[in-house]
Amino acid sequence: MRLPMVDCRSLIEFCKAFEQHKNTANSLGASRGSSKKHGGSLSPIARPFCHHSPLAAVDVVMLLLVLGALGFLMVPYFKFIFQEASELLPTISLLLVDLIRNAPLAYVVGLIVAFTSVIAIIVVWEFLDMQSRKCGNPFCKGLRKAVEFDIQLESEEYVKYLPPLPTAAAYGTKPLELGEDHKELEAELKRMAPLNGRTVLIFRAPCGCPTGRLEVWGPKKIRRIKK
Repeated sequence: MRLPMVDCRSLIEFCKAFEQHKNTANSLGASRGSSKKHGGSLSPIARPFCHHSPLAAVDVVMLLLVLGALGFLMVPYFKFIFQEASELLPTISLLLVDLIRNAPLAYVVGLIVAFTSVIAIIVVWEFLDMQSRKCGNPFCKGLRKAVEFDIQLESEEYVKYLPPLPTAAAYGTKPLELGEDHKELEAELKRMAPLNGRTVLIFRAPCGCPTGRLEVWGPKKIRRIKK
């Protein structure tokens, strides 16, 4: 049986983008903290104004002109449709009232049966569609298109209080074929992991069930024992 193949390159790019986003957020938080300490600056350099505001105003004016022209052109068509509907609706309503008066019970029963049939068909179709998406796992949710992978950052305290983990077979997962970039992927996951914690990468099938699991421990922090 062939092992599931994983596209490590896309995962590596995702991890790099996540790390860059985290560093940017940390730097912005630090800069905001320093600005609060030194007092808020109102200079244009500290809070740059949008340089394209004149062009944005022109775009808004052009959009309003286009919408006005479309409204001017569509008003006669809407007026014609409204006039025709106002002439046809009374006739149709009178015809329906006469038909219902002749056999009211039959029309009410037919309406109820038609509505119930439509609801039953929709429910049966959704149930059969969900059953066809399930993979055989008794706990399968049968999703249409679940995310391809989940990344969990588990701290030291979280890992400490976790119950004993089952084996990979208990997860319903199989060994992964990571290809040539597996070492680079593990290095990126290690950078994401907290101190004394780990990064857990879970691959999922389209139905949502896990198909593979990879655990990478982060850097260890040696605790000094006080004498």
